[in-house]
Amino acid sequence: MSELIIDKLRDFLQGLLPTMGLELFDVQFRREGHGWVLRVFIDSEAGVTLEHCSKVSRELGRYLDVEDFIDHAYHLEVSSPGLERPLRSVEDFRRYCGRKARVKVHEAVDGEKVFEGMIEKIEDVLIYLRLDDGRSIQFSFEKINKARLAV
Repeated sequence: MSELIIDKLRDFLQGLLPTMGLELFDVQFRREGHGWVLRVFIDSEAGVTLEHCSKVSRELGRYLDVEDFIDHAYHLEVSSPGLERPLRSVEDFRRYCGRKARVKVHEAVDGEKVFEGMIEKIEDVLIYLRLDDGRSIQFSFEKINKARLAV
């Protein structure tokens, strides 16, 4: 049921957000300790403001009121993915080239699985990272288990 809800919301948001200069980062709908939570993460190359979140929340709230396809109570949250946002694609690494990242790989490289450093460059699917200790490392995107920007 929640996958159907998420799909409907994605369709709506992928039509709405570009008109506001925004893009959809993620949608989550899950039960938590205090009840159901609908989380929408929006993004923009220029950054996301509180006003962006408010506008999207109002528009999405109107849509949900009219369509009425969620048959139980829930809390709606609209926010950005944050400063330490996940890097989920080669394009994400390319977009944030020059920024600091924390990367966990599936298999150890030189005895290590976690690396933190500056994203130097991206060539095809190869990610080049300048580590905090000055070393440079490269790995293919498919070897990454988890990655996010680091502050």
